[in-house]
Amino acid sequence: TLNQTMTATGRLSSSDPNLQNIPIRTAEGQQIRSAFRPAEEGWQFLAADYSQIELRILAHLSGDAAMLAAFQNKEDIHTRTAAAVFDVELEEVTSEMRRTAKAVNFGILYGQSAFGLAKSLSISQPEAAEFIAAYFEKFSGASAFIDDVLDRCRADRGVATMLGRRRAIDGVRDRDARRGAGGVFALSLPERTAVNTVVQGSAADLIKLAMLQVAGRLVREKLSSFLVLQIHDELLFEYPDNEFEALQLLVVGEMETAMDLEVPLEVSVQTGSTWADCEK
Repeated sequence: TLNQTMTATGRLSSSDPNLQNIPIRTAEGQQIRSAFRPAEEGWQFLAADYSQIELRILAHLSGDAAMLAAFQNKEDIHTRTAAAVFDVELEEVTSEMRRTAKAVNFGILYGQSAFGLAKSLSISQPEAAEFIAAYFEKFSGASAFIDDVLDRCRADRGVATMLGRRRAIDGVRDRDARRGAGGVFALSLPERTAVNTVVQGSAADLIKLAMLQVAGRLVREKLSSFLVLQIHDELLFEYPDNEFEALQLLVVGEMETAMDLEVPLEVSVQTGSTWADCEK
């Protein structure tokens, strides 16, 4: 059962069973996913996944010049962030630096504190606070965006996604109160919820638009392929072999043009005879 109104951010959820909580990176999760096969003999699955969609939406909404440039130039955003935060050239970024930058990038989206980042990276809180401070110094547009969202939420007692879906939120504090040591954000639960609702809620709007556009094209072009499932930023289809090229072109084309953003949308495609094969 797919539920349209269960999640506060607007994402679809599923129940009986909850297909969106089956792990990808564990052996048990892969074993479960390998049990899912197309209904028709000889058909395949096609999984189309938005690349770093929430970071792209953050770049679009914040207008941060460095973030926009990274996506517009098709750079790896985590490598670009690592170069900025560690103050090194792109080619000097190590895998460990990139791992740290990835944690910071996604931590920013969810209002992660220095304590939370320190725990996730197994580093000290002062180190984590330095990383976050360096991030907001290099990507000042992101900092201004978060403050702007929270100021408006405080005034309006709620936030809205890019397409105007509104969520009521109380409890946002003034700018001074939502900063901790060294001026680094120390967001409360309502504040983290507000920022996440705008970004993740807009991502939910985007994939629902994409689903509608893809579904319309499948009908108009009289393809047998069909949409089976939506999980977060990914759409899963079943298709016969002779429709692979047509389906891939159609899905990628519609997903990448579902919204007009300041950064390009990118979609990666995987296929397989089981759901697990689509994750390899």
